This record gives sequence, structure tokens and C-alpha cells, in this order.
Amino acid sequence: MTSIQSWVGSELDTQSGKYHLSEKCLKEINNTLEILDSNSLPFLALSPADVDMPCLKSLAHQIHEALTKGLGFCIVDRLPLNDMSNCQAKTIYWLLAQMVGRPVAQKWSNGRLIYSVTDLGKPSGNGVRPDVTNEEQSFHTDNSYNISPPDHVGLLCLQTAAKGGLSRIVNMVSVIECMKERYPDLVSRLFSPYFFDRQNEHSVLDNKTISTPLLSENEDGFRVRVSRNLIYQGYKLQDTIVDEISESALEAFFSIVDDPKMYLEFHFEPGQIQFLNNRLIGHKRTSFKDHPDMEKKRKLLRVWLREKGKRFYNG
Repeated sequence: MTSIQSWVGSELDTQSGKYHLSEKCLKEINNTLEILDSNSLPFLALSPADVDMPCLKSLAHQIHEALTKGLGFCIVDRLPLNDMSNCQAKTIYWLLAQMVGRPVAQKWSNGRLIYSVTDLGKPSGNGVRPDVTNEEQSFHTDNSYNISPPDHVGLLCLQTAAKGGLSRIVNMVSVIECMKERYPDLVSRLFSPYFFDRQNEHSVLDNKTISTPLLSENEDGFRVRVSRNLIYQGYKLQDTIVDEISESALEAFFSIVDDPKMYLEFHFEPGQIQFLNNRLIGHKRTSFKDHPDMEKKRKLLRVWLREKGKRFYNG
């Protein structure tokens, strides 16, 4: 079904998927920042061709191998935020992301390439993504409601919440294998379409929903698209309800996904960079409470990577 390794969270430990930045790599990063300080260029205009960073490029190759042939995720530990500004950290993150894959637009309206993940104080709903709230998320793959979702997702942690906000990841390959054993009669339903709310990421002339299966397989391999909330919102926008078989398949799927034995839970810490195979690894974070100081609010920076199609939001 895929080339990444099958695993369950209870079999992994705190060092699983972790890649430490070596002293050599950190020195290379510092040297690069010094050069960039005296050679101004907007960070989004920077490409790996502009810098001499063989150590970081080697790390990027290892990351790509892990995403496509290994565990399907990795955590880079870590950029020394005490010794660099957030702007400098963002620059190094941007360069690394481009070495791993091709960044693509995350917003239809403005083509944003780097997306700030922080609580905006609004409840999730049509047009308000759960990632800009402090609500508990359900396990999902990013941009499941789009025509061309990203293959990989990158996250840089700049600031953690005062309380909560734990990260969880789950291997969808293992989930489907388990579902075939426990609920063999329901797996086929996931290969048929469900409605998803498109989150207003489209022209006013376009449909507000997309109809697509949770599970699909083609020449590019296996893909899982899932966001339970956006499925229910999609059916609401269609003024219909999820039928009994479709709901049973969702219940069975999420009963496995939400089993603590299946997922890996960890603290995502400042300076760490997380990369996920968005085709096969689901993720979520728990609810959180932010610092009252606005400067200390939880903040992540996200990139989406996709190799095929255009760099536009819809591919």
C-alpha cells in the first residue's frame, strides 16, 4: 500500500523520528545568518541556491527519506532560539523546507507560502480553520478538502502555550490495517466520496464543498484525506446528513485513530521543526490555554510541500 513503515505509537519512544542538529550544522547556520545580515534579500526570495549549506542539505535528504521510506515523520531538534531572532529562525526554516520539497500556497485568496498557526480567538467553522483556534482538534490530514492537498507538512515551533497544546501523530497505514481486521465490511465505504467543507478557500462562484473519498490510491500511491469536523460541516452545507453506513465507517475509523495505543504524543518545543507525510500521517493537537501576554502566545509557522502540479493553492 505504501513504502513508509507501519508503526503504532506505543511501540515508539521519545527519540523516534528525532534528528539532532550537529555542532557542524549549527555553525553552518550561524555563518549563513551572518552572510544574510550583510546581504539583504526578502526571506521568501531566498532559495537553497543562494547559500552554501551542505550540512543542512544532507539533513534535508535524510528528512525526505524518513518522510517517504521511514516512519513518515521527523522532528528536527532544534534551532537555538535564544541565540537568534524569530525572523532568522524563519529564514533557516524556509531554506530547509525548500531543501526537503517544494513549498506551495496555503491560501486561495492570497497564495500565502508561510502560514502563522496561532489562536485568533474565534470558534472554528466555515471559513475559520481549527488551527487558528485553541480548540481540541480531531486527527486530520492538512487541506483534506482541497483539490490538491500537500504531500508533506512542515511546522516550526516558536512559542508554546501556557498549558496544553500537546502534539499527537498517528500512522494511517497502521490504522487501515487494523480496520481491515476489525471492521472489514466498512473499509470499502471510505473509498467512496464524502462531502468536505472547503473553508471558503475558493471563488464565490465555486461549490462550497468538495466530494472526495477518505482513502484513495493511484499512480502516486496511497492517500488519506480526513477531517471529521469538515466532513460534518460539508454535509451541513449540502443540507443533508451523513447516512448510517457512512457514519458507521467514520465511527469505526476514528475508534482506532483515537486509541492511545495507536498514536504518539509529545511536547512540541520552541526551536523544534516537525515534518509529516501528509498523505499517510494524521496529526492533531490538544486544546490549550495561552499566556495572557500577547508576546508569549503559542505560535507555529507552517509550510506545505507538494511536488506535482502548479504552486497555486489548487495545484
